[in-house]
Amino acid sequence: MSYRKTLKLICGFAGGSAVLFAAVTAADSRGYFGEQRGEAAGRWSRFTVLQAAQPAWTPASHTPTPTGHAWDFNWDKRDPSALTNGKKKKESATEDPSSEQDNGKPKATRNILLIRHSQYNLSGNNDKERILTPLGREQAELTGQRLAALGLKYDVLIHSSMTRATETANIISKHLPGRVDLVSCDLLREGAPIEPVPPVTHWKPDAVYHEDGARIEAAFRRYIHRADPTQKEDSYEIIVCHANVIRYFVCRALQFPPEGWLRMGLNNGSITWLTIRPSGRVALRTMGDSGFMPPDKLTRT
Repeated sequence: MSYRKTLKLICGFAGGSAVLFAAVTAADSRGYFGEQRGEAAGRWSRFTVLQAAQPAWTPASHTPTPTGHAWDFNWDKRDPSALTNGKKKKESATEDPSSEQDNGKPKATRNILLIRHSQYNLSGNNDKERILTPLGREQAELTGQRLAALGLKYDVLIHSSMTRATETANIISKHLPGRVDLVSCDLLREGAPIEPVPPVTHWKPDAVYHEDGARIEAAFRRYIHRADPTQKEDSYEIIVCHANVIRYFVCRALQFPPEGWLRMGLNNGSITWLTIRPSGRVALRTMGDSGFMPPDKLTRT
């Protein structure tokens, strides 16, 4: 392809810029793209034309504008400064005025590893029949091996009471070092947390969102929050549940619009890692990590 045609093709990809097209046409009419000027001269002419056709760059025009609200440090209603509620406390002459508030401040960091259950039998008529497939059991083994390889001391393994999540948790637990308690929770069952935006026509009726949403929000408030002031050491907690629940938790914890949860995807057996600092800051360390699985083991059902 000639250089002339290449530049005109670039103009097309650039949205048909009239300025760029006019510059190319003018340069072409003067023979700047011909071979008679020599290869080096032609290169410089082409560069000058392209450079002149581009809009001027200024820092102001390329600086992103912040959107949305400022970070709410009391998002979990556990901010020590908010817990005092502005009430004056009686203090004796020998007491440190800030000692009571300092004792009420969280000091530990909570690490919450959210695991999506493994592949399961979609043709089951009820929850008891929707057991893990042979591949799903392999996925759970791989997830358990990955969690063990991280070398962390896990404090608890909480799982949804649905069969596929319970089976996944039981397989994972066999790989964890030490004794880790398993806790089943109905709040973590799969459901529709909130009507997604953009909307999807094949999704649930409003009544389902109303019922499931309240339950999943209750699960978020129970498990996703900063450490209690009595917690002395950093903790590592595993929660085995479902894609909708995890995606909603991530949106809520990062203070993103929760109705955006359906824009994300999670593989079976993947690991999503949230870190909650004593200050209430939240970080997403990994989202749907499944790179520890061979490509032929990856599913999203």
